[in-house]
This record gives sequence, structure tokens and C-alpha cells, in this order.
Amino acid sequence: MATKTIPKVGFISLGCPKATVDSERILTRLRADGYAIAADYAGADLVVVNTCGFIDAAIEESLEAIGEALDEHGRVVVTGCLGTRAEMIRELHPEVLAVTGPQAEDAVLEAVHAHLPPPEHNPFIDLVPPQGIRLTPDHFAYLKISEGCNHCCSFCIIPSLRGHLVSRPIGSVLDEAQRLVDAGVRELLVISQDTSAYGNDLKHQVDFWQGTRLPTDIEALARTLGELQAWIRLHYVYPYPQVDRLIPLMGDELILPYLDMPLQHGSPSVLKAMRRPAATEKVLDRLANWRRICPELVLRSTFIVGFPGETEADFEQLLAFLREARLDRVGCFSYSAVAGAAANALPDPVPEALKEERRQRFMTLQAEISREKLSRRIGKREIVLVDEVEDEQVIARSYADAPEIDGRVIIDGAWELEPGNFIEVEITASDEHDLFAEIVA
Repeated sequence: MATKTIPKVGFISLGCPKATVDSERILTRLRADGYAIAADYAGADLVVVNTCGFIDAAIEESLEAIGEALDEHGRVVVTGCLGTRAEMIRELHPEVLAVTGPQAEDAVLEAVHAHLPPPEHNPFIDLVPPQGIRLTPDHFAYLKISEGCNHCCSFCIIPSLRGHLVSRPIGSVLDEAQRLVDAGVRELLVISQDTSAYGNDLKHQVDFWQGTRLPTDIEALARTLGELQAWIRLHYVYPYPQVDRLIPLMGDELILPYLDMPLQHGSPSVLKAMRRPAATEKVLDRLANWRRICPELVLRSTFIVGFPGETEADFEQLLAFLREARLDRVGCFSYSAVAGAAANALPDPVPEALKEERRQRFMTLQAEISREKLSRRIGKREIVLVDEVEDEQVIARSYADAPEIDGRVIIDGAWELEPGNFIEVEITASDEHDLFAEIVA
């Protein structure tokens, strides 16, 4: 078949890693149906935009991306979280060909087929890799283990966007993980909306993988993933009691001693208004116990300042919590109202200027904590994973660093390395975000 007769689809992927996985699945199915993937508007016959709809800034970015695609191309299918607000999209952009919500692969494929029929003879039928099309670099990949969430946090609308918790059978997850590792992936980033709740909706039913009976729960999944030849990193883990069972696996080096744990605040009254677990003292006790079991444990978290009703005393409690928890990596966001969230009805909004002032105070404190904790690693030898090889330096990550959100390990010099290589380095310096190192001969 001549190249010019192969229908080509352009793709814009916005939002979180979970949306990235959705995009990867859609792209894989498009390629399996015979479509080529265009690198730009000019080369596309149709454009798909996978949107984010969580906060105002993300909505604005998504709407701008749709508008740009319409201006530059004209034939656009919209999917993703913002697709749940189809009326708003069509009011602003009535020219779009179709609008679907998140996790709607079948609907996206139907819309593409309707407006750009697949070829009669599929030139890619034997060329779709077993691991599917990936948007991440070849050496790391996201492994999504469930959809949706059963929490009712007052600031969040994820359940209304993505539904309640739906876990994948453990055998299916492990099959995908094995395919990725066989394809050369060296780090699997386990993601979901609530990783620690994995399998709750299935009542942890038994599934089979390679002839072994396994319960569908996070401990069994982590333990079995740990047998693969790759780093296993857990994201979006809530501090539930069952997480206690994961820490010994980290101590035994089956999975990375790293937890991404969104805590959101340190004041019991604010956490109650957020509809989050409010026992901060129990969280601190749990963190201390985890560190006794696995001293190398690295903890990252995210927090919200300026939530409606947050007083100066509440904010000081948050700072006190931060000082005691001494988390390794922290992100902080000023509260932003989300259309449809219950928190919009709460009284006593915090002025924007005060939100920003508190955010800066928060991040100044965390920078001090991060700088001090990173400095303790100077002189140590660590195994790092190479991300980029530049002319005069190598950019890598340690076990403590997730891609794109945490720090880096920077190694000066021209080295014959490739992304995905594991190398041993000695840490020589640090700042508040990154480490600097030399390769160990």
C-alpha cells in the first residue's frame, strides 16, 4: 500500500500519567487498525485531543489545545476527562467531530472510524509491539492497575470524572508488566487513583499468573512485580494499615523504598473539611515505624494551602507537621476551586494573595528540609538509572527520584552510556533539588 493512502491520526495528550496510559491504549488500537500516527498537523488526516478537566488551569489548557487543533487542522475528536462536559466543549467549539469521556477507547475508535475509515488492508498488523505504543521513553513505563476512586474528597471530582474504583485482575497487570520488561523497560511506575486500595472492589479475589494463585491485592502485586528485572516504584499510595506490609518488601529490595503519598494537609480541622483522614498523629507514627523498618525509605507528597476556612493556626499546624514528618520530596498547590466539587460551598475563602504567601512559606521550609536531607547522601555510592546522555554530562535518577516530578543525579563528563543503563556513582554534591555525582570506575 502506498504511504499516501494510509490514514494518519495526529494525537495530543494532556493531563496526568493515568491519562497518558489512556492515550497509549488508544494509540495502540489505532495502529492495530491500520492508522499511521502523524507527527504534526500538516501530516494528519484527523486529530485526537485527550484532555484534562480536573482544575481550572487544566481545563483552560485543554480548551486552548482543542481550539489550536481546530485552527491548525479542523478535523478534531475530543476525549478525556473534560469530555464529561461535552456541552461546554461544543458551546465553545461546535466544529468538533465528536466528544467522549475518559476511559472511552471504544467510543474514540468508533468516532475515528466514522470520520476517517481505516484502510482495507492493514499495513501495521504485524508491527504493533507486544507492549503497545508508549509515550514514555523506552526505559520506563507507567503501569495502571485500576481506574476510578471510592473517596469523596470535597475538593476533588475524580469519581464523577472517572467513576468508582475498578481494579484490573492481577494476572492481567502482571502480563502487561512482563511484556514491558521483555521490551527493555527498566522501571515500572505503578499508578492508579488510589494504589493502596487495589483489589478492594474485587474482594481480593484469586487470579492466576504463570500457574500461581495470587490474590488481587497490592502486597501480592508488589511482591510479584519485585521478581521482575526492573525497578518498581509505587505512586498515589494512601497511608492505610495494609501499606505496612509493603515496607518489608522495600527492605528486602524487591521494590524501591519510595512512596508517593498525597497527604494534602496537616491540620485535623482542614483535613476534616477536605473529607480526608484527620488523624495526623497516626500518620506520623506510621511514618516513624516505616523508617525503623526501612531506613532508606523516601517519601514524597503533595499538599494544598489556602483551603476554604484555613486559618493561620491551621497553616502553622501544617508547617509543624512538615517539620516533624521531614518528607523527602514535596509539592504544594494553592487551593483552586473545581467546578462540581463540594468544597465550593464552604465558607471563609482564603484571599489569593494570602494563599500565595502561605505557599511560598511552605516551600521555603520544605526547601530547607530537602537540602539538608540530600546533603546527607554526599559521599555515598548509589546505583542510578540513566535518563539522558548529553555531550558533556549525563542526567540520571536514583531510587529516590521519580521521572519528571523529583530531582536528578547530574554526572559531568562525556560517557559512552545510553538511556536505561544502570550505573554506580558516588555522590559528590547536592542542592535543594538535585544530586551531583561521579561514576565509580
